[in-house]
Amino acid sequence: MPRTEFTHEDRRQFMQRITRTCLGVTFAGSAAGSKFLDQPAIAASSGRAGKAKHVIYLFMDGAMTHLDTFDPKVGVEEAGETKAIQTAVPGMQFGDRFPKLAKLAGALAVIRSLSTETGAHEQARYLMRTAYKQINSIRHPALGSWMQDQLGRVNKELPGNFLIGNGDRHPGAGFLEPSLAPVPIANPQSGLQNIKLPGYVDDTMFQRRLTLASRFDRQFQNVHKSRELESYNQLYHEARQLMGSEHLKVFNLKDEPAAVREAYGNNKLGQGCLLARRLVQSGARFVEVSDGGWDMHQDLYGRLTDKAAALDTALSSLLRDLHAKGMLDETLVVLTTEFGRKPNVNQNAGRDHHPGAFCSLLSGAGIKMGQVYGASDEKGHSVVDNHVTISDFNKTIAAAAGLPTDEDFYAPNGRPFKIGGAEGQPIQALLS
Repeated sequence: MPRTEFTHEDRRQFMQRITRTCLGVTFAGSAAGSKFLDQPAIAASSGRAGKAKHVIYLFMDGAMTHLDTFDPKVGVEEAGETKAIQTAVPGMQFGDRFPKLAKLAGALAVIRSLSTETGAHEQARYLMRTAYKQINSIRHPALGSWMQDQLGRVNKELPGNFLIGNGDRHPGAGFLEPSLAPVPIANPQSGLQNIKLPGYVDDTMFQRRLTLASRFDRQFQNVHKSRELESYNQLYHEARQLMGSEHLKVFNLKDEPAAVREAYGNNKLGQGCLLARRLVQSGARFVEVSDGGWDMHQDLYGRLTDKAAALDTALSSLLRDLHAKGMLDETLVVLTTEFGRKPNVNQNAGRDHHPGAFCSLLSGAGIKMGQVYGASDEKGHSVVDNHVTISDFNKTIAAAAGLPTDEDFYAPNGRPFKIGGAEGQPIQALLS
């Protein structure tokens, strides 16, 4: 029997048909300059080889409701107004406000069995970002600082750690060198502020001022030499280098085609995700995008619709874009929050704080995707299967990035700490 020869186009169309049949995933039609809109699918995977070189960490500040997002319930009063919809993965359901992510479920690992010990926002945010309880005697590093400390920079001309959005009370570099702290970007559409010299100061005058300031500092630095002072000097030097650098172009979202900007959503979360992709593409190790407004004690369903639509659009576009550029194989995407919301809807048509159960998503490098890990009970109140602690979660992210999770690191006070917390273990079922 003669062998049939297939052209490249034949093979491409065949894979598209197979992907659509198996996953139910198709993407929007093409738009000028928006390559990721033309991609046929993000293929389901039993795991990706290698570790994450980059992490994009989406933090839904205020405690995202698990019952109305990625752990919906069926046939109980506690489900509220949210209806469960089937995703591209058999048996996996999402809330009905997430149709785009439902189509990409083959590229997601959903954790439904997280719980924490506190229902207070500040303490829970600190715990989630550091895997340690907030105490007065020491400040612990967030994951982005650990990642940059252990793996170093990819791009020597660009900082390796960024925080897009609200940075209030972020733990930063903790007891690590201050130069490892995230660079704050309050508004992704504005980029880095005050990076240019004012019009009345030319380059010559600026250099004279720097020389004069250096003379004033020299005596103090000779007397008070320390690791912290050297770190601040390094950070100051890098800020000066960045001024006028060609690498500042990465912060200009207008360099992206209009179709791409629109695909991410014309809001801070969407544009923050687009900036995160640009930063990672330029070599950033860790980019956190913080999105507030999830503390919904009142009018839950009136407020949730817009928030969910923005998240559904931003995250689905981010995953497609990373995939289209061949970056999802080396980038870990995390979606998380500080705790969940109570199953019962209160008298103000909202849900109150609930640390007993909540959910998070993982996708990309180092992760076995297309699965649900753990479960809450039928009302979403308590964890009933494969309980995940905050330390387990952080160590899983760290392990996916190739960070040492069992090694002791010593703070200036001599106390030992581990990346991802002292007690937890990476969840092997989630790691490729």
